[in-house]
Amino acid sequence: MTTLNLPIAAGKLAPYTLQQPKAFPLAQPPFSRIAFAAAHVVADPLADHDPWLTPAVDWERTIAFRRHLWSLGFGVAEAMDTAQRGMGLDWRDALELVRRSLDAAKDVPGAVVASGAGTDHLVPGPDVGIDQVIRAYEEQIEAIEKLGGRIILMASRALAACAKSPDDYIKVYGRILSQVKQPVVMHWLGEMFDPALAGYWGHADHMQAMDTCLDVITANAAKVDGIKISLLDKDKEITMRRKLPQAVRMYTGDDFNYAELIAGDAQGYSDALLGIFDAIAPAASAALGALTRGDEQTFHAILAPTVPLSRHIFKAPTRFYKTGVVFMAYLNGHQDHFVMVGGQQSTRSALHLAELFRLADAAGLLSDPERAAQRMRMVLAAQGIAA
Repeated sequence: MTTLNLPIAAGKLAPYTLQQPKAFPLAQPPFSRIAFAAAHVVADPLADHDPWLTPAVDWERTIAFRRHLWSLGFGVAEAMDTAQRGMGLDWRDALELVRRSLDAAKDVPGAVVASGAGTDHLVPGPDVGIDQVIRAYEEQIEAIEKLGGRIILMASRALAACAKSPDDYIKVYGRILSQVKQPVVMHWLGEMFDPALAGYWGHADHMQAMDTCLDVITANAAKVDGIKISLLDKDKEITMRRKLPQAVRMYTGDDFNYAELIAGDAQGYSDALLGIFDAIAPAASAALGALTRGDEQTFHAILAPTVPLSRHIFKAPTRFYKTGVVFMAYLNGHQDHFVMVGGQQSTRSALHLAELFRLADAAGLLSDPERAAQRMRMVLAAQGIAA
């Protein structure tokens, strides 16, 4: 078995021996839960550009990863925050990503894509008001719908900055939802993922905000397929799930408690739209296959070891979770480098990445331990650490 020296606390190294990877059975969709994986983008390390200022995407490897997700039975939630939307990926490249994903999906039987539409090309400021936010939403939705895309209605930093009351949210969402061509998935992204979205729905208190959000959904239920909430609080998700109109789905965005929320209880369950599914796709697919067969015990047995890994990847500052997702893709050979759009590979420490490596190995998620170990050594060597 492969052994390498990994950083531990107090600035020391300790030997770590990898285990054998798990052989996750290939599931046969459709699953009993709708499951979207929010997918990352692969940067182009050879591009001549300024990494902090202009994105450079390796389109071939990026789309290849979507094919990987489709092969495991997942829908792809495209151009979301996992793809560094608003943290390196601008609207122009997000739209190109949507176009390429939709084109690729045409060649894959059963492939599903839902794409994020927001207002990120509109810079918040004192001169930006509600009408500009509405026009910004309309512009992105029109562009995606023109490509034949389905909409995930993303939260708006500009709206959070200019809204004076919950009524402003009700006005904006009511106007937008009245125009969409098909039901959307709404996305309530908490401030732990994006501090600029604090106070969304017009309230700092999540329970009061939930009431406003539910008012919007209830008034526009025919135009809402479901809502993804990303608050990392299972009790808040369950509370809201039980209050939704009957035909509206709850898509869990809880990367801490996804297993129990997907399994559900006597009063219902959550479908899934998760960034962690990008990193644990083979395990999540196998688990969903077991749940579909009615084998909840195996479902939990597969996912339980992935939860510590997910909680580590999404630990505060949570907005830097994308670094862990991309690092997993690198370790498992889905890309040949650990470079991210915007230079975001630098947002997590060597100590953080070493613990991620150990947790991924414990979950059986390093598909080729020798390759993963060699790549871990190279990342550490670049920081002057001899593993």
